[in-house]
Formats: sequence, structure tokens, C-alpha cells
Amino acid sequence: MPISRYPVPELDQLPADILERILAVQEKAKFIPNVFLALAYRPAEFRAFFAYYDAVMEREGSTLSPAEKEMIIVATSAANGCQYCVIAHGALLRVFAKEPLLADQIAINYLHAPISPKQKAMLAFSVKLCRTPELVQEADYAALREHGYDEEDILDIAGITAFFGLSNRMAIVMSMQSNEEFYTMARTPKG
Repeated sequence: MPISRYPVPELDQLPADILERILAVQEKAKFIPNVFLALAYRPAEFRAFFAYYDAVMEREGSTLSPAEKEMIIVATSAANGCQYCVIAHGALLRVFAKEPLLADQIAINYLHAPISPKQKAMLAFSVKLCRTPELVQEADYAALREHGYDEEDILDIAGITAFFGLSNRMAIVMSMQSNEEFYTMARTPKG
């Protein structure tokens, strides 16, 4: 099955900066996630996409853990029906949380997942912002503050939610397919 409904450029046809990023990811992951290959179809958009990804996911000073960021992605991607992002980021959540069942539990219904009340408040806000942003109101911010989130945390949660709203929609329109590696990654606890 093709990884995208749009043409996927060959590695030797890519601009040097894009090729460099893809090869760095391949070196770390031991495979190339299909999102990199699919988005390389439009180099300017690839650069903008990953620049914003880096800005929201790697922001210095963020108090959200890598696992919490992936929780947001999995919960909102499930709400948006984005198979690619649920599978790929579910794998990353399993890696960061070291919990082989957690990603599936959050994707199905985060309210029943074994996470803290604080994390459930974070996901309640994320999913509401994702699905019904016009209903977000001051009480939603107050609920987050009651759980210890500050204004910077709220902006981090919102930025991740918003960015993956874009990512979900692009993956769906492009019919992006997940790498087989993601399905089995971190499924077995390390003993």
C-alpha cells in the first residue's frame, strides 16, 4: 500500500536540508517515519511543519514531560480520527511512559486510562480545544490552574493540540500510512 496518496520523492531528489533531517531521524529511529517522506512532497511546507513541531514539542522551559506531550497527541488524534498519528505517537507514548498499554487506553477513552487527575484535566482541555474550541471558556483555564498548570503550561497544551489538529488533517487528506515498526514498538515491558 502506498504511504501517501501524493507522490513520495526519492531520497536522492530531496533538498540537502530535508535529506539531512530525514537521515538524522533514520539514524536515531533505525527507520524513516512515513510522515517525513510524505511531507517531503512539498519542501517549503515540510520545513514549516517541522519548524513548528520543534517549537511546540522541544520548547525549552516546558514543564510537560515527553510522555504528557504524547498523551495530548494520542487523545486529540483519536478524537480527530487520525490513524497515522494515533499509531505513530502511540508508539512514542509507550516509549516515553514505559507503559505498553497506556497509549491504547488513552486513544480509546482517556477518562478510563490509569493516569493522574492532573493529566486527565490536561487531556479534557486538549480534547475540548480540539473538538469544540468555541466552547472553551474561563472555567476551563481555572480547572487547569486548580491542577497546578500555569499560563505557560496552558499555552504549551494549546500549541500541541493546535499543531496536531493540522497534522491530523494533513495525514488524513494524504492517506498517510503508518510504518509497521510503530505497531509493535515498546509493546513488551523491558524486564
